[in-house]
Amino acid sequence: MKDLLSVRLTALSPSETFAMAQKSNELKAQGIDVINMSVGEPDFNTPKHIKEAAKKAIDDNFSFYSPVAGFPDLKKAICEKLQAENELEYTPAQIVVSGGAKQSLCNVILSIVDKGEEVIIPAPYWVSYPEMVKLAEGTPVFVYAGIEQNFKITPQQLEEAITPKTKALILCSPSNPTGSVYTKEELAALAGVLEKYPQVYVIADEIYEHINYIGQHESIAQFSTVRDRVIVINGVSKGYAMTGWRIGWIAAPQWIASACNMLQGQYTSGPSSISQKAALAAYTGDQSCVGEMRIAFERRRNLIVELLGQIPGLKVNSPMGAFYIFPDCSSYLGRSYNGKTIQTATDLAMYILEEAHVACVGGDAFGAPGCIRLSYATSDESITEAIARIKKALEKLS
Repeated sequence: MKDLLSVRLTALSPSETFAMAQKSNELKAQGIDVINMSVGEPDFNTPKHIKEAAKKAIDDNFSFYSPVAGFPDLKKAICEKLQAENELEYTPAQIVVSGGAKQSLCNVILSIVDKGEEVIIPAPYWVSYPEMVKLAEGTPVFVYAGIEQNFKITPQQLEEAITPKTKALILCSPSNPTGSVYTKEELAALAGVLEKYPQVYVIADEIYEHINYIGQHESIAQFSTVRDRVIVINGVSKGYAMTGWRIGWIAAPQWIASACNMLQGQYTSGPSSISQKAALAAYTGDQSCVGEMRIAFERRRNLIVELLGQIPGLKVNSPMGAFYIFPDCSSYLGRSYNGKTIQTATDLAMYILEEAHVACVGGDAFGAPGCIRLSYATSDESITEAIARIKKALEKLS
């Protein structure tokens, strides 16, 4: 029946992160003790004051359609957040709230990318970026930055990738899957390149903004020379432990916001009214929960860096944000156990799942075939046990 599907759909690849999570859940259902380090979500519960706001919204009968681009009070709160935290000025008309930052990203890509246009995607990349570009009939152009560069592209690499067909750059900082964070100086250098190419837009995925270990988050939207070509993507899922609430948003030039509003109006309409009221409480309420979670993630980062660093053959850097670590495991490729040879990072991830009962994701899915991604959004005890299991499993490979 596959030949009956649209060409558009058959061009897409399934999400490896969700596939590994599903395999992990299948083993758990069989009674196997699996430590899941494949999932990209905080292990914290949504803060109480946010949940209370959602309950109140239900009692207050916020059960009808919301405006397509989101409730005015939420869009106003997002503008105030951008001003207070990022010194960026936007009007509510430039904000579009969607059913998660993934929809926000897809809205933008479908709104500005035409068939044959190129979108530069630094690799390693989040698995859905190239698939969204392909959905828009665009062409993903990958620029690789390895662990020796802390997985961050240079201005020279960016300039070499730009062609007359280039329409956009997708820049994720803090990064999924690597946890890398671009500094203000690094962003300024990239903006300096982009100044020379006014046809190139920047899709700045900043969903991990509040989970960074270098202090103030820096956005490429702060630079006036490119500001009118930057679309900021953000939301409440990571910083406020609200992944299941499905609220993301864009802050963009008004003509792009209007286009996304029109597109969204035709295929989903406005996001959940209850979730929007919860997001409003997240942005206007007590922010101490954000700092508490960040502190916990930083402690876990320090722990997993130390433990992975004790495993021979792994190359490990210290990620500066998000809750992922992306060790280079290429020295283990080509090794075997029980007659089975590890050819790829995906093979290694499957071996680790089957032999160590730890779920991670092979770097092949992220455009980095020599690495694996581990999420440390889990307890200190689980991290310690998981790395001990991985170390024991890797020792068996020869």
